[in-house]
Amino acid sequence: MSLQPFHLAIPVYDLSAARNFYAQVFGLEEGRSSDHWVDFNFFGHQLVIHEHPQTPAQQQAHTNAVDGHDVPVPHFGVVLEWSQWEALAERLRSFDIQFVIEPYVRFKGQVGEQGTMFLFDPCGNALEFKAFKDLSQLFAK
Repeated sequence: MSLQPFHLAIPVYDLSAARNFYAQVFGLEEGRSSDHWVDFNFFGHQLVIHEHPQTPAQQQAHTNAVDGHDVPVPHFGVVLEWSQWEALAERLRSFDIQFVIEPYVRFKGQVGEQGTMFLFDPCGNALEFKAFKDLSQLFAK
């Protein structure tokens, strides 16, 4: 399966803090930028942080229960290879990132078993990173 990169633009109320977070904590390569927005290579996809006043979702995330955890909504992220997911979890821990949901294996022994972790960027945008040992389970019921 060949996928095209997605483009996602998100609001950030502190452009400098968000820019540092995505560049330093994640180690993302910066692309074009202006005084009000910055492009990043987000695991092969285009993530753009746009300066914007704080949104209600950034002030207090809504959550839905999934596998015994309160999952923040909305959220975004990437499905990584298992070893990349493990390496990212270690990298985030090395920066003392506070996880909303610590890295763990969700749906263990069930259809759709996956590694997952949730965190917020400095502006309250929720991110999820997940991995499947069997990628064919991505859309399995």
